Amino acid sequence: MSTDAADAQPNRITRLAHTLMALCLAVMAVSVFINVVLRYGFGSGVAASEELSRLLFVWMVFIGAAASYPLGEHMAFTSLAGLLRGQPLLFGLLSALIRLLVISACAMLAWGAWQQVVVGLDSHSVVLGYPTALLPLPAFLCSAAIAVMAAIELIQRKPLDLGHGAEVE
Repeated sequence: MSTDAADAQPNRITRLAHTLMALCLAVMAVSVFINVVLRYGFGSGVAASEELSRLLFVWMVFIGAAASYPLGEHMAFTSLAGLLRGQPLLFGLLSALIRLLVISACAMLAWGAWQQVVVGLDSHSVVLGYPTALLPLPAFLCSAAIAVMAAIELIQRKPLDLGHGAEVE
């Protein structure tokens, strides 16, 4: 993570994402804890615990993925980009190419996730009865959000953030 991103105050969207992830984790932890105590202590359990935990885990992961993109916290292989840092034209072209590849990957993910959302609209989970479209929906929303952020960076010609702590060999 770059020092600028580390020093920056988290904006409202980042704070909201962190709050939502914390809520998902808290509900998951309480749900699983109660289920374990009931199973091992009393020989019964809450059937909805596993289903709820799975749904919340999926949402938490994709909220985190979308929230980490603008901070430069996704894994990056910066060896080639680091070598081109001293050549502004090539570095700019590489930055644009990487952003186009990110947008393309997000478009493919969004397309596949949307197809799963449509399929899941007519079916419901076994225990809780929520539409199963809620499972692939965060993948669609996350990929759309990252694609928009990458497109904005592409339009603004923002150079790649190489502050991931990796050394160029």
